[in-house]
Amino acid sequence: MNQTGPATFGVEEEFLVVEAGRGRPLPAGDEVVDRANEQLPDDGDFGDDAVEHEFKREQAELGSLPCTTATELRAQLVELRSAMAAGAAASGAAVAAIGTSPFRVRPTATADERYERMTAEFGLLARQSLTCGQHVHVEVGSRDEGAGVIDRLPPFLPVLLALSANSPWWQGEDSGYASFRSAIWGLWPTAGPSGPFGDAAGYDAAVAQLVATGSALDEGMVYFDARLSAKYPTVEVRVADVCTDVDDAVLIAVLVRALVTTTSRAWAAGDAVEPSPPQWQRAATWRAARYGLTGSLVDPVSRDLVPAADAVSTLVDAVGDALDAIGERDLVADGLDRLLRTGTGADRQRRVHATTGSRAAVMRDAIARTASA
Repeated sequence: MNQTGPATFGVEEEFLVVEAGRGRPLPAGDEVVDRANEQLPDDGDFGDDAVEHEFKREQAELGSLPCTTATELRAQLVELRSAMAAGAAASGAAVAAIGTSPFRVRPTATADERYERMTAEFGLLARQSLTCGQHVHVEVGSRDEGAGVIDRLPPFLPVLLALSANSPWWQGEDSGYASFRSAIWGLWPTAGPSGPFGDAAGYDAAVAQLVATGSALDEGMVYFDARLSAKYPTVEVRVADVCTDVDDAVLIAVLVRALVTTTSRAWAAGDAVEPSPPQWQRAATWRAARYGLTGSLVDPVSRDLVPAADAVSTLVDAVGDALDAIGERDLVADGLDRLLRTGTGADRQRRVHATTGSRAAVMRDAIARTASA
């Protein structure tokens, strides 16, 4: 962890590429990526690949640079989302920060040798996969520290999932879930809760075993809810749905950084890892995916079933010192108050559909809010 100031953090967001009018998924990801990168200034800091290809041609992904403040992160996400929206428009398409499509879809893999191997090895699971998440990277001082953080994060991750829930649809039907993306994503053999690892060597041994068994083709296919990044000196938290509203995306990122800061301090102090049995973790994750903020959640500390607002309060209490040190408690309080009053992205999608009876209207709303500052 950075000892001279707050840890840097950044966000990757996956988007659906869709028809500009009806919002049906469109295999135009290659064109959108190329034209989106052209929208960014040549003399800017993002480089040539701030917007990247994803597994499916109906997707594109953006990635921020490391940031120090929530204000900086928000500004980057707004700029990148605007570039992606402009690149999509230039391709006759649109983009939506939404976890799953409301329409039936047969997604197409991006032309890439690795993606072809994934499809061949994992069959229908790979062929049907079209989900969009938000990944938050937080700086750590060492891989041992990162492993210690990952060991201490699991009890709190289901609450983050509930806050971000933004994927009620699957293949043209309301799934009954707030985050069906997480249910589908959990079918991958390396996805979901993990650990404890103890240290970097334990983490590396677990990853090597997964690759050796064929559960992952390589380290990049290790889809733990929280993992050590293969490219950056960060812990990467991958549990959240992509958020349509940029302020929700920033809220999730700020909470993740506060969690990493808090658990890093616990690791440095030598505090014992609280056991998080897999059956408890799966139950907590399922409730978050099923209900979002509309029902009861498993409390991260007591493990009792409590109102969602109480589970959120437990999370905030756990990271309060970190939020105060960074000066972001008010931002978090305002963001959580908004979510608890107005609901998650999944709630918004269902309200739009209930009012209009139109899945196209759901997509038009998501497209507009994705590009809105």
